[in-house]
Amino acid sequence: MATDDIWILGIHMTKFGKHPDLDVVDLGAQAIMGALCDADVTMADIGVFAAGNLLGQGGIAQQLQKQVGQTGIPAYNVSNACATGATALRTAIMAVKAGECDMGLAVGVEKLAGAGLLGAGGQAKSDGEQWERSGRFGAVAPVDGRIGTQSMPGVFAQIGMEYGHRYGGADFELFARISSKNHGHSTLNPLAAYTSAMSVEQIMGDVMIAYPNTRPMCSANCDGAAAAVVVSGERLASLSDDQRRRAVRVRASVLTSDPWQEACQVLPDVNTLTRNAARQAYEAAGVGPEDLDLVELHDCFATAELVHYDNLMLCPEGGAVDFFESGAPFRDGSLPVNVSGGLQSKGHPISATGIANIWEVCQHVRGECGDRQIEGARLGLAHVIGLGSACGVHILEGAAA
Repeated sequence: MATDDIWILGIHMTKFGKHPDLDVVDLGAQAIMGALCDADVTMADIGVFAAGNLLGQGGIAQQLQKQVGQTGIPAYNVSNACATGATALRTAIMAVKAGECDMGLAVGVEKLAGAGLLGAGGQAKSDGEQWERSGRFGAVAPVDGRIGTQSMPGVFAQIGMEYGHRYGGADFELFARISSKNHGHSTLNPLAAYTSAMSVEQIMGDVMIAYPNTRPMCSANCDGAAAAVVVSGERLASLSDDQRRRAVRVRASVLTSDPWQEACQVLPDVNTLTRNAARQAYEAAGVGPEDLDLVELHDCFATAELVHYDNLMLCPEGGAVDFFESGAPFRDGSLPVNVSGGLQSKGHPISATGIANIWEVCQHVRGECGDRQIEGARLGLAHVIGLGSACGVHILEGAAA
């Protein structure tokens, strides 16, 4: 192994769902201690710490240090929309890569159960209608407009519909089938917030949030945390055989934001920054999408998954519908996507998601995913996007590859 490589030595994800008896610090500490245990190291080995949280009080890194060990190391508080966890991990990776230390720790944690629709509210009014919140995560205010206008469900609904109009084949039923795939995948993931299969008919018949996304086609707000320990190749070489065997190589770690363009001043552009991140990641890793064994992408809505098939270059441009129809993104397909159940089933505690997606890929390339294991998986991609905008892409490789 090259001494200048960066490796994930340990990683942990809590059960996603409702945790009424645990606060943000409890959940974050649980993930941290799990990652340290998985890496077989302690806080005394860690040289840099980055912690991501959006909706709690400031200073989450320092609060967590008081819980898991104050050792005087640099501590970074990270906030970058839904890409917060991946950005925290990248912060630790960059510090290790720069030679400031040889081991770092990152965590993302959020309490979201009962928060309503992500960034949109979902506040029920007396007439049974759904109205959007004023502001990104603000309180319910006098009517700004119906959901499906300037809310996140509306933004991603428009993006999916635009793709369908441009290339054809993407209709209400197709998006419901994408969602049904992910709900089916979640039945094999004991850490998912929801683990029940849903038929296409159930999904299409549920509450409409922003056409064509019904409620089961939207990411599930919940509580959860995920953490990872990263290590330099040189330090890894000095560790035990078991630690080296289970380490996962970070072939690429990329973060992008929107380039300026006139159109994105009106509607956020989740396509360009994702495509740019994917292109940079493939180049840095020296691989192509055809080399991947699995992908965990940011399916905050069913419409988002379809367009990201294209943005991550898993298919030819304009070929996302054909890619899905081929069966490729199913667990038994040629390139499984969101075997975890995705954000629609696994859940989306905002700041935890970026590292949780990486956790899923790591478990597969280690061969430790149990019943949902993708046999022979050695190389995977984890993707996360936050409106604002930020996109993180990590390409990960098992140590035995």
